[in-house]
Amino acid sequence: MREIVLDTETTGFEPAEGHRIVEIGAIELFNHVPTGRTYHQYINPDRVMPTEAFEVHGLGDEFLRDKPRFAEIAVAFLEFIGADSQLVIHNAAFDMKFLNAELGWLNLPTITVERAIDTVAMARRKFPGSPASLDALCRRFGIDNSAREKHGALLDSELLAEVYLELIGGRQPDLAFVAAASPSRTSAIGAWKAAPRPHPLAPRVSEMEKAAHAAFVETLGDGAIWKRYD
Repeated sequence: MREIVLDTETTGFEPAEGHRIVEIGAIELFNHVPTGRTYHQYINPDRVMPTEAFEVHGLGDEFLRDKPRFAEIAVAFLEFIGADSQLVIHNAAFDMKFLNAELGWLNLPTITVERAIDTVAMARRKFPGSPASLDALCRRFGIDNSAREKHGALLDSELLAEVYLELIGGRQPDLAFVAAASPSRTSAIGAWKAAPRPHPLAPRVSEMEKAAHAAFVETLGDGAIWKRYD
């Protein structure tokens, strides 16, 4: 089962007001195990970055000026997330709203709501009445988020992947092996085959134990199975 843990950073709260995506970060999971494949892209929003957005993300107009526009990265992004992988998103409605707005402006296929797994909703069901922010969940599960001085899409995706695995029952919910992370990869575990030991293990039975066993066998009479193979 392939899942994509995804986060976006934006210039504001409403695409209908002209706000745009400025960063996308995503992590690939297979059977709940990170495969090492990631997607990360800064995006030129073609608008001035509001002060409050700069304070949250640390992404300014000068930094974003030479980055590609969403139209230039849309196909590569859609190829990474695939046509049917589940998307694990913290406050999914927000990110989906922006992603589908950007895709819609380009007349590209939008992403169905059914593909989104909202970790905010998961956390609120599991811990009713408790804070459900990413920072709060990192603290709850003992996940180190000390590098999160500013909101960054790839770092937040990495943290969210750890939070998500805790929410579904722990970092190895179904004892999946890393080797099963992707059917397209040949893994060391998948290629392993049983073979004889190059050097036999030394016996671990002491002389005292051997003598005690022999004495016990003598008490069993001549029909004892052990005596047939002396």
